[in-house]
Amino acid sequence: MSIGKTIAFFPEACYGPALNSVGIAQACEKLGHKEVFLTDPGLSGVYSGYGFEEHAVNMSEPMPPEEMAKYWTDFIDGHIPNFALSPYDQIDNYVKECWENIVNTSVWAEKDLPGILDKVKPDLICVDNVILFPACKQYGVPWVRIVSCSENEVTDPKIPPHLSGCGENDFEAQQAYRDKFNEVIAPIHAEFNEHLKSCGIDPYPIGQFCEDSPYLNLLLYPEPVKFNRSIPLDPKKFQHLEGCVRAEADYEIPTFDAHNDGKLIYLSFGSLGCGDTDLLNRIINELGKQPYRVLVNVGDYMDAYTDLPPNVKISNWFPQPTVIDQMDMVIHHGGNNTFTECLYFGKPAIIMPYVWDGHDNATRVQETGHGFKMHRSNWEPEELISKIEACLNDEAIQAKMASTSKHMKQFNGPERAAGLLDQLLKDNS
Repeated sequence: MSIGKTIAFFPEACYGPALNSVGIAQACEKLGHKEVFLTDPGLSGVYSGYGFEEHAVNMSEPMPPEEMAKYWTDFIDGHIPNFALSPYDQIDNYVKECWENIVNTSVWAEKDLPGILDKVKPDLICVDNVILFPACKQYGVPWVRIVSCSENEVTDPKIPPHLSGCGENDFEAQQAYRDKFNEVIAPIHAEFNEHLKSCGIDPYPIGQFCEDSPYLNLLLYPEPVKFNRSIPLDPKKFQHLEGCVRAEADYEIPTFDAHNDGKLIYLSFGSLGCGDTDLLNRIINELGKQPYRVLVNVGDYMDAYTDLPPNVKISNWFPQPTVIDQMDMVIHHGGNNTFTECLYFGKPAIIMPYVWDGHDNATRVQETGHGFKMHRSNWEPEELISKIEACLNDEAIQAKMASTSKHMKQFNGPERAAGLLDQLLKDNS
C-alpha cells in the first residue's frame, strides 16, 4: 500500500455525500493514508466528529452561522409547496434555484480552494458534487469523481435524465424533461461556462455541469438496480462500489409504550425533508393507529411534535446505518445513501420523493422490485398501510431484498473504494 499519502475529500454540503465520503475515508484510514476534508462552513464539525482534519472553503458570501442557518431554513420552507409538484414542474422553481446556488458555489470556492489545496498538499483529491470545481481539476494531482447521487448523474442517451424520475423505458417523457431542463437552465449554464472560461477550461455542452474524471469515477449504485446503458461505462475509469455503508455508532432499540413486539419501521426524509413537519405529523398519526413500532428522524424540528402515539419515538438524529440494519422496512425520501443502505441491509422501502434524485430512486426502487414509489402528499391511509404490509410480507419483495443484500455484502463498498484509491496512488507515485 502507499503509506503516508494525503487524500483530500471534498463532498457536497449536505449529509448524504458528506457521510458517504466519511465511509470511504474510514476505509482509507485503515490502509494508512491521511484523510483531510474540505468543507462548506455549514458542515464544519461533521468530519472532525469522526476524527478527521477539516479545512473550511467558503461556498457563498460569508455570513454568521445563524444567518446561514436561517437562509437555508427559509429556502426549504419557501419551496415546501413545490415538493408536491412533478419533477418536470419543479424545473421552473426548485431545480432552477438550486442550480443557481450550485453554480455560485463553484465560483465562490475558486477564491479559497487553490490556497487551501496548497496548504493541504494532497496526493489525491476526491470530489463528490454535481458541479466541477476548476481548482480540483487543475491542482496537478489525480482527482476522482464520486457519484453519491443516482447513477444517471453520469448521462447516457438511453437512460432517464438525472432528476427526472422518468421510467427507464418512457423515452418520450425523458426527452420532454431534457428539453425543458435545457431551456430553463440555459442562462445559468451560460454563466457557468463563463466561469470555466475564466479558469482556462473549455465550455461544457448545454445541461452539463461536471465532467468525468480521466483517472477514476466511483458510483454507489449496485448491480441489481443499475440502468441499461446504450454506451457501457469503461471499467478502467468507472467502478460501481455496490453501495458504500459507513461504520456508525451502536444503537439499542428503545422500549415502546405500545406494540412493543410489533414490526419496526424507520421514517426519515433527510436533513432537508425534516422541514416538512406537516407531512411527517400526518404519517406519524396514521402509523400510530397500526401495530408497528416506529422511529422517526425529525432533525432540528423536535418542537413540532406533541402528543406522540405510544408506538412512536422521535429523535433529531439516528446512527442511520445501524438503525436500518435493525428495521423491518423503511419510509424515506429517496436520498441515495438511504436508498443504498436499505438495499445493503435488505430492507424494503416506500420512497416518497420530494426533490432531486429522490425522484429517480423512487422510480427505480419500484421498477426493480425493491419497494414502492408514493407521492409525498397525494395519498390515502389505505394506500400507505397496504404498501407497508406488502413490504413486510410480500414473498417476492423479501426474496429480492435478500438477494440484493447478499450481493452487496460481498463487496464492502468503502473497502472497495479505498482499494481503488490506493491503487490509483500507487500508479501515480
